[in-house]
Amino acid sequence: MRQTSSAELQTYWNNWLNGRDSQAGDALIRQYMPLVNYHVQRISVGLPRNVGKEDLKSYGLLGLYDALEKFDHSRDLKFDTYASFRVRGAIIDGLRKEDWLPRSMREKYKKVEATIDQLEQKLMRNVTSKEISITLEMDEDEVNSIIMEGFFANVLSIDESNKEAEEVKESIGYTIPDTKTDTPESSLLRNELHKQLADEIKNLNEKEQLVISLFYQDELTLTEIGHVLGLSTSRISQIHSKALFKLKKPLAELITN
Repeated sequence: MRQTSSAELQTYWNNWLNGRDSQAGDALIRQYMPLVNYHVQRISVGLPRNVGKEDLKSYGLLGLYDALEKFDHSRDLKFDTYASFRVRGAIIDGLRKEDWLPRSMREKYKKVEATIDQLEQKLMRNVTSKEISITLEMDEDEVNSIIMEGFFANVLSIDESNKEAEEVKESIGYTIPDTKTDTPESSLLRNELHKQLADEIKNLNEKEQLVISLFYQDELTLTEIGHVLGLSTSRISQIHSKALFKLKKPLAELITN
């Protein structure tokens, strides 16, 4: 595909803003489609296999079009940044409204959670996915998969609409956070949780640390990480799932605080 020049892009924006020209709108959608693909790739990690990427892409496209409709050029904010929040929010909101986690998977997640609680009370320490799999007579990879799918379901449930603010009609997923209004208490708590998470990451093995770093810090996809490490995408996905399982508690605390 031919790359759009800055002059052409500005023309598209002018035509869209001044007359909602449909051809200009289509051109802008194509121009910013990589934002949708990026968030689809990121969010799809850990989702059940029955959730297709095409569904996520449809949600993301709705978010991108919504961003085009509502973006205010007079604000000191890049469209890429604004659209990124809208696209991610639309995908999360779409997932939250769909009952994508099958009942059988929910039951398995409850069973795994109950087993974790029982083992931790018995052993007085954090347990491993291998110990859980032995107790439940289940494959370790299946345990990791169940944990991640259930964990993501909990993340989505947290991203509900803010019912306390009746005048705000957009979901939390669409809200651009204002980090400048952090209270000293919340800032201190977040720093402590980040420190805790960093300490937990140090306890991962070398390959797990590398995958976490490449995925979340360098923002490579699982396929790209596989190319870097000379491993298959499925193997990288397994390493990623195991690492997140070990980080489950500090991650849950970070999300809920």
